[in-house]
Amino acid sequence: MDTAGEAAVREFVRPAAVAEMPPAILDIMGWDADLAKRAGVPTYPCLIDRDHVVAELYGIVNVPTAIWIDEAGRIVRPPEPAGSSDGFRAMDPTTLAMPAEAAADGKLRRRIYVEALRDWVAKGARSVHALSPDDVLRRMAGPTRSAALADAHFRVGAHLHHRGKPDAARPHLEEAVRLRPESWSFHRQAIVLSDPALTGQIAATPEYWQAVTSLGDAHYYAPIEMQGMPPPFRRTGS
Repeated sequence: MDTAGEAAVREFVRPAAVAEMPPAILDIMGWDADLAKRAGVPTYPCLIDRDHVVAELYGIVNVPTAIWIDEAGRIVRPPEPAGSSDGFRAMDPTTLAMPAEAAADGKLRRRIYVEALRDWVAKGARSVHALSPDDVLRRMAGPTRSAALADAHFRVGAHLHHRGKPDAARPHLEEAVRLRPESWSFHRQAIVLSDPALTGQIAATPEYWQAVTSLGDAHYYAPIEMQGMPPPFRRTGS
């Protein structure tokens, strides 16, 4: 949501303590009580990337996304969901209620991912979760022509929106979504910028949920290739 600037992200950059969030939100986020108590609220400067430069350079298409970079500036793990999975798709969008199996799966994945990160911090290159340069390259898909064109349309749309020309911006934002449908960052940003009242709000509109539902068996979050991580979540009976 960075395109709208500080007004859009203020409450997310300096949130209340994670442990104080409603249980339903913690279930959706995959935080169990222990991890929530240990989570810290940032006290350091946080970048508001209004032009989505970081996402464009690293190929980030969704949030949350993690990239592991070592002290030498080498990518150790390329962009991947930070312990998130498609379990949230089992949520009731009206009540935010999560089925027990989906909530448990999300918490398990989040804990596995956090523990893997801690293992890397402690062991560095000796960690089983630190990938070799060849594995990093294998997992990093270079930009396609369609993705590059989508980025260009998004950049033009964001520029026009900043210049106070939302009607001129809208076709470019919509074209970015069409060219790169896997970029949920584009989806959400296009929704938020379509209505000033949505600034600072989660893009959980009917339009957003319709797009998620239309995925069918396709993934919203790409499965994480990590030792100990379970197979992609599937609802019982689905």
